[in-house]
Amino acid sequence: MRFTYVTLFPQLIEGYFQDSIMKRALQAGLFSFDFCDPRDYAANKHAKVDDTAAGGGAGMVMMSQPLFDVLAQFEDTTVIFPTPVGKPFTQNDAKRLARKKHIVFVSGRYEGIDERVIEHFADELFSIGDYVLTGGELPSLVMSDAIARNIDGVLGNRESLVTESFETYLLEAPSFTKPAVYEGMGTPSEFLKGNHSKITALKFALSTAKTQYFRPGQLIQHNKRTTYEK
Repeated sequence: MRFTYVTLFPQLIEGYFQDSIMKRALQAGLFSFDFCDPRDYAANKHAKVDDTAAGGGAGMVMMSQPLFDVLAQFEDTTVIFPTPVGKPFTQNDAKRLARKKHIVFVSGRYEGIDERVIEHFADELFSIGDYVLTGGELPSLVMSDAIARNIDGVLGNRESLVTESFETYLLEAPSFTKPAVYEGMGTPSEFLKGNHSKITALKFALSTAKTQYFRPGQLIQHNKRTTYEK
């Protein structure tokens, strides 16, 4: 897997891969990443990449020419534009995209990107939430992290993927570690007894309760699927 980030600020992304799981996966050659700065492709002498919005309005818009020249060089890639108007990014998207060979994330800035770039090059548009950020770098990192975790070998234990939230309609059950009691708060006693069938049953009950509280709509979907499978 190769990630390419089209961004005016490569340093915002590069540091994320210098530690922890992503660093180890990178060193193991499980994926790679690189950058393209639209300023390097600007046809004007000042390397200008933005201009005023057609029709007026506040802010500047990223110009077509530098981005067209950046993206025209790529073949057999999946080009993703993070945008608030895109489809909500989900775990299923992360799993599906983990099978791709090369993904290009195009990070907008200012008031956005000339729509003609998106119309010509976009394979997918994704939103990571109903809010607005100052640029597309953070959404690109969020998506690439979620995708990379689904590449074989990135996580040390593949079972970790199976038990996580959003792998089913139920949210992941709460986690606990040592000590058994801390500041007067205890770990559920069943977790300490070693009876795996009872532990599994308790985790399911806690997962169901958590989903009911935080995401009741997903519990409805879970119950519908369970009824259908019966």
